Amino acid sequence: MTPSTEDKTQFLTDQLNELKSQGLFNTIRTIDSPMDAHIVIDGRRMLNFCANNYLGLANHPRLKDAAKRAIDTYGIGPGAVRTIAGTMSLHTQLEQRLAAFKGADAVITMQSGFTANLAVIPALVGKEDVIFSDRLNHASIIDGCRLSRATIVAYEHNDVDDLRRKIAETTDYRRRLIISDGVFSMDGDIAPLPQLYEVAQEHNILLMVDDAHGEGVLGKGGRGIVDHFDLHGKVDVEVGTMSKAFGVVGGLIAGKQVIIDWLRQRARPFLFSSAMTVPDVAACLEAVDMLETSDELVKRLWSNAAWFKERMKALGYDIGHSETPIVPVMLGEASTAQQFSRKLFENGIFAMAITFPTVPQGKARIRVMNSAAHSPSDLEEALVVFEKVGKELQVIS
Repeated sequence: MTPSTEDKTQFLTDQLNELKSQGLFNTIRTIDSPMDAHIVIDGRRMLNFCANNYLGLANHPRLKDAAKRAIDTYGIGPGAVRTIAGTMSLHTQLEQRLAAFKGADAVITMQSGFTANLAVIPALVGKEDVIFSDRLNHASIIDGCRLSRATIVAYEHNDVDDLRRKIAETTDYRRRLIISDGVFSMDGDIAPLPQLYEVAQEHNILLMVDDAHGEGVLGKGGRGIVDHFDLHGKVDVEVGTMSKAFGVVGGLIAGKQVIIDWLRQRARPFLFSSAMTVPDVAACLEAVDMLETSDELVKRLWSNAAWFKERMKALGYDIGHSETPIVPVMLGEASTAQQFSRKLFENGIFAMAITFPTVPQGKARIRVMNSAAHSPSDLEEALVVFEKVGKELQVIS
């Protein structure tokens, strides 16, 4: 048989061209400076409203110094998975400090928040089980649910009554798990965790919350959504990340001791992927130190967000129903959001368009990420540009 000369990747070329024609092709910017309130892209100094660097810790001198000192003492990488030869004293310290910070029985750390969800969900439920998942949960939760092979039942976003209906309708199961994001990253709203806890208690169902955008933001000194609602010891699993407000990288799973012990035996990313690197762990420890001793950065973050939201609404922008420092500037069509982002960039503001499939069709937006690193003059400068671009594109009058 003569081998075919047909291009085996032509289908990918066709799909990429389709994305471009629909205005959905994502052009990835490259940053040539530390992550901060101001960054350098293509040789230009830009005002940054695009990162999850809530507290401005990604370039903080204390975290950088901690990482450098740790490298001198421990080297760079552990060179193994945690269960073979990759657990260093720094890893143990971080998990103990995070457990105390979160008010949890115990904590296990992972390589990222995404990995944490892939670790915990398949370890707790399997193909004979049922997961009740908020319809707007993050992709990492969705992927973790799929990997578990459990039956996935989606309930309407933040709708506890619909959750109750779905539970009543689902009668074939071995074990059950309710999962919700804590802060929904595209809209900035907060899960009704106390009500979810009540439902979980009534039906004896495990409850898990992913607090990626609540770490360092919600609760006393940024201790997260469980602290925010004073539900310590009541939520079975709290997943978090150190890749956002902590300014570093890494995931955490906090919860009851028996759950954390089980994850050390069965969480696949823990068993089969190398441990967090030395400088990352040391920097995360320093971030915990800072948050334990002062809530100044958390208060500044919320103050900046409140000011910016108020001014954006006054300009006539639709910013949805955010309850957090995330500000979704709702624009509708992907092409409008892409054009808006390009205009912002031309005027010195870095804020990327968020389009399908990250958000539904017709719900494209600019997601403005506030930070404690922004000064009052930074916010005022951004507001001037948003007003100018909004009027140019006739988004506001």
